[in-house]
Amino acid sequence: MPYVNIKVTDEGVTKDQKAQLIKGVSDLLHDVLGKDPKTTYVVINEVALEDWGVGGLQVDEYRKLHSS
Repeated sequence: MPYVNIKVTDEGVTKDQKAQLIKGVSDLLHDVLGKDPKTTYVVINEVALEDWGVGGLQVDEYRKLHSS
């Protein structure tokens, strides 16, 4: 019974995109490990930009510094 937790920043991920992620991950686990999609659990959490950090900075600040 696989459990997959996907965390993304809360920047307008649509219901359709989430459905694609859930199906894609379930299909991948089936194809690679033979896991039954009926018992594969996928949870998607949306995280506010100020709650996500990279390179010692909040994501929005990191992007400002590294945009071209």
